[in-house]
Amino acid sequence: MHCQTCGDATSPAFDECQRCGTRHGQPAVLPGVPTYAVRGLGLAAGVAVGATAVLFTLSALFPLVGVRLARSAAEQLDRDVLLGAVLAEVLVTLPFIVAMLVAATLVVIWTWRVRKNLDAFGAAPTQSAAWAIAGWLVPIANFVVPVRVVAEVARFSLWRRRVPGLVVLWWSAWLVFSIGERVVAKMEEGRYDRLTEFPRNDEEFATYVDFYQEALLPRLVPAVACLVAAASFVVLVRRISAAQQDRLARAVPAWPGWPNGQPGWPAPGAPAPVPGASAPGTGGPSPTSPQVPPGVGGTIGA
Repeated sequence: MHCQTCGDATSPAFDECQRCGTRHGQPAVLPGVPTYAVRGLGLAAGVAVGATAVLFTLSALFPLVGVRLARSAAEQLDRDVLLGAVLAEVLVTLPFIVAMLVAATLVVIWTWRVRKNLDAFGAAPTQSAAWAIAGWLVPIANFVVPVRVVAEVARFSLWRRRVPGLVVLWWSAWLVFSIGERVVAKMEEGRYDRLTEFPRNDEEFATYVDFYQEALLPRLVPAVACLVAAASFVVLVRRISAAQQDRLARAVPAWPGWPNGQPGWPAPGAPAPVPGASAPGTGGPSPTSPQVPPGVGGTIGA
């Protein structure tokens, strides 16, 4: 006898598969429970997260450009050059903000979908699907809940007895980035407020050169943390998405009467498949009954 989830041989000495934890006789996907495709969404989320990390790193390295502009302003005693430096940094930061909003939206939707799929896998997570969304948005809770949701998704999707180390790496780096970026921004704001608003001599212009020189090193800490968090999260998203999609494909056979051989409602005039019955042209029973397609009416479940 083989496990319907991972295909490993099962032993009557245990009540569940020793590889994936599926109970004997339980289908890979429970009949009648909606499931959601995650591979394409996971790819889009990964690209958006990667782009966000790259753009943040570029904005963090802006002091290298700021020092040049500040020195040029000091040589020419031209305040307009300093104003140009401020505008240039704004132009560098805007793409990061847009990418971050897109990435955040895709990550929240992806988290909700992979968590909802656990219900169809017969898992027993402690975090509800609602927390897959609210956990990112509720203050204080967003420091704890998202990692708990993703940790459970990773364990049940990747057949791990413990939380994968990649989850710990991702969330640790994310906290360093999230907190560090706020601390650095607050420090820079205080230092910038102490600068002379309208510099007139070499000494006052030199303070702007010092400001950009001292800003670079603190910015590198959240920048490196951002790259580590993004890289580890992208790997997690790809592994979880691939594992869930493979499980969905393994569980649902291509019954005759489904349009294009895909799971969904039977084609008009075609008989609905009977759970446990053999499909025509096959020699054995189907491992699972057809799944009910996701309902229409929401952006996340669309």
